[in-house]
Amino acid sequence: MSPESPSPTPTAPERSDFIRDIVAADIAAGRITAPVTRFPPEPNGYLHIGHAKSICLNFGIAKEFGGTCNLRFDDTNPVKEEQEYIDSIMADVRWLGFDWGDNLFHASDYFDQLYAWAVHLIEHGDAFVDDLSADEIRETRGTLTSPGTNSPFRDRSVEENLDLFARMRAGEFENGARVLRAKIDMASPNINLRDPVLYRIVHATHPRTGDTWCIYPTYDFAHGQSDAIEGVTHSICTLEFEVHRPLYDWLVEHLPVPHVPHQYEFARLNITYTVLSKRFLLKLVQDGFVRGWDDPRMPTISGLRRRGFPAEGIRNFATEVGVAKADATHDVALLEHEVRDVLNRTSQRRFGVLDPIKVVIENFPDDLVETMEVVNNPEDPSAGERAVPFSRELWIERDDFMEEPAPKFFRLAPGREVRLRNAYFITCTGVEKDASGRVVELRATYDPATRGGDSPDGRRPKATLHWVSARHAVPAEVRLYDYLFTRPDPGVGGDLLADLNPDSERIVTGAMLEASLAKVPVGETVQFERLGYFTPDVDSRPDALVFNRTLTLKDTWAKVQAKG
Repeated sequence: MSPESPSPTPTAPERSDFIRDIVAADIAAGRITAPVTRFPPEPNGYLHIGHAKSICLNFGIAKEFGGTCNLRFDDTNPVKEEQEYIDSIMADVRWLGFDWGDNLFHASDYFDQLYAWAVHLIEHGDAFVDDLSADEIRETRGTLTSPGTNSPFRDRSVEENLDLFARMRAGEFENGARVLRAKIDMASPNINLRDPVLYRIVHATHPRTGDTWCIYPTYDFAHGQSDAIEGVTHSICTLEFEVHRPLYDWLVEHLPVPHVPHQYEFARLNITYTVLSKRFLLKLVQDGFVRGWDDPRMPTISGLRRRGFPAEGIRNFATEVGVAKADATHDVALLEHEVRDVLNRTSQRRFGVLDPIKVVIENFPDDLVETMEVVNNPEDPSAGERAVPFSRELWIERDDFMEEPAPKFFRLAPGREVRLRNAYFITCTGVEKDASGRVVELRATYDPATRGGDSPDGRRPKATLHWVSARHAVPAEVRLYDYLFTRPDPGVGGDLLADLNPDSERIVTGAMLEASLAKVPVGETVQFERLGYFTPDVDSRPDALVFNRTLTLKDTWAKVQAKG
């Protein structure tokens, strides 16, 4: 496959970083005409926001420099791979706004070629079949300060190795009985070069190749060679693969590959209050700590989507954190800031009351329903207005009333006047309580001259409340989400589970919403005025609405920036 498949109209890079500088230099020097990058996920779990950074980088570079980006599944471990993961990965990449076109590949596409190249290594004395168990290989590998020990099977003849490898492929041996190892240097200071395993026996049905194979290449053997086959020019990995690069280069040098790719490493994404270990995320799912891979508390792309995060906000976050060579931890408030910035511009405004208390406007006609015109988004005039019904009985937030108001509490209280957004001024005239003394209903009067929320005599109440017409409201369950962990650096004490936040999900029943919210489709995020951003959950039904809180309105990162 040729690396020369440029997009028709490359765009200038939005910003510079060391990887983009390398690509630009390669083009300027004539080493390539356009880059070919790749995003190579393992289909053994759902993608998380760390993968989103890699997706934005690889697809972004391809677009900016007129190249192509391949989506290649590293499907070399059938024991952990599932079609569910494959489908979710493809959906996530598309949702983020990227398209691989015809460039969808799988490492399994190359199993025949990889096997032939493994035979090539054996024939040239660069690989051998080892009978040591996984534990024995680990024990003889040595440490960072001491060399390893050669396997007693390292000096088998080429003929014996070829025979054993063929019998491995034929299925004669059980799992773990034998492996194929590269013959490099057991005294190398880089442990990855101490005769690494290239093939292992795995009797398991593969999602794509079925039972054709019972031996499978390791990631280290499949990855670089797949890059070579696809003509990848810049194989971009996170920093933990830096120590694997010498092996990547060794294999490319010792095999008759059609193209020589190069690996470059950048810092992986770390975020406060967040764990991006796929193994730990799988444990959370399997042990029932969360609703699933797409739980709105999870840092998975599908979880963020279910929570209502817009793809644009995630892309902007990836751009903002940039591409660096050194690991760093980013404040989750920066991600939230980018999400709020998008939602503030794009989300429709609606009225919703989470903890309702009824207000009866005694001088408003019982059979009258008025229509108030309310702006859908003050940031976007083109969003227009909507009609909201107003009637004698309303719901307001319980927190917006205090029978004995504290200092600096300016909302509703006995004898006090407040503004109802886009409606009227009302004054509280009475309070009704149940047998326990809890306030259950408020009585009020309204000033008809203040329709629309303005007074002809210049009165300016200190508080403006949102409301919902009780006659027209629709009930809903609302799920309020907080960080999944209680500390910004979860697991520092050694136990990630101990740092799980028991209050990361709080379910509110009996919320009362503006009727139009019943028609908001799953995938659209709206702002409940004064409360935050909310989105319908996949569990939501027309007769049983469920909304997830995406974020509150408070933006701590913006305050940090303002302080500078």
